[in-house]
Amino acid sequence: MSLSPSEDHPYSIVLPARDEAASLATLLPALRTAHPTAEIIVVDDASTDDTVSLSVVHGVRVISHPYSMGNGAAIKTGARVAHGTRLVFMDADGQHDVADIARLLAVLDTGYDMAVGARSSASQASVGRRLGNAVYNRFASWMTGHPIPDLTSGFRAVRTTRFREFLYLLPNGFSYPTTITMAFFRSGYPVAYVPITAHPRIGQSHIEPFQDAIRFLLVIFKIGTLYSPMRVFLPVSVALFLLGTGYYLHTFLSQNRFTNMGVLLYTTSIVIFMMGLVSEQITQLLYGQRSQHDRDEIL
Repeated sequence: MSLSPSEDHPYSIVLPARDEAASLATLLPALRTAHPTAEIIVVDDASTDDTVSLSVVHGVRVISHPYSMGNGAAIKTGARVAHGTRLVFMDADGQHDVADIARLLAVLDTGYDMAVGARSSASQASVGRRLGNAVYNRFASWMTGHPIPDLTSGFRAVRTTRFREFLYLLPNGFSYPTTITMAFFRSGYPVAYVPITAHPRIGQSHIEPFQDAIRFLLVIFKIGTLYSPMRVFLPVSVALFLLGTGYYLHTFLSQNRFTNMGVLLYTTSIVIFMMGLVSEQITQLLYGQRSQHDRDEIL
């Protein structure tokens, strides 16, 4: 059940956890010491170790899934039940520094709706992941029109009401940071990046590199077509149009005729452009409805 944020809880710290007892043994006491007034929520994603019992011992709020639903599902569960007006999401595996929470929250106080902990390249787990994240960051930056130094960081602070607007978009897997980042940028909500250093995780990673890499790319296209369709459709349309023109020139000079393949390339280019145009108009209508809803709330 969704709860309204309360001024009695200025911020909630949400920790999605699956078999993270080893790291929680030191992380939870550190959080309690550094943030005694915060609401700390551990969302247990069907752990088989002592994650739940350890969390209970440290007096934090525990929400358990009946079976493993994924990191994104745990994030959504935590966001729904949190009482804080601001949310802090961090991994439960010991990668994130508790001291950086205050830095992220301070950025929200300056007017941003989301502050993301941006890892340095040295903090990436491997060369392959470093290169993969660089590709994702560059592609997402082009899609949104804003520089995104760390698309997949799970360490962030955000205003609760803003975050809950996009719960229906978030996937249940590990690509929730990708979705929420692009959704915020395309909706015009200000996002800031705060440089952090991520430590080596404690325990075994649950990420499947190949499958999750494909999911990340699909999510980028999904959010891009939802919030900026022409950035996806227009390049494809232009590429097919140029290909059709090149093929036409080749057949005209070599065969002195305009072939069916040239017609097909031109026609496909026009159809894709029109699909992008219609999608863009639908997006504008959605923006208009959201703006009207925001004005009604203000009044």
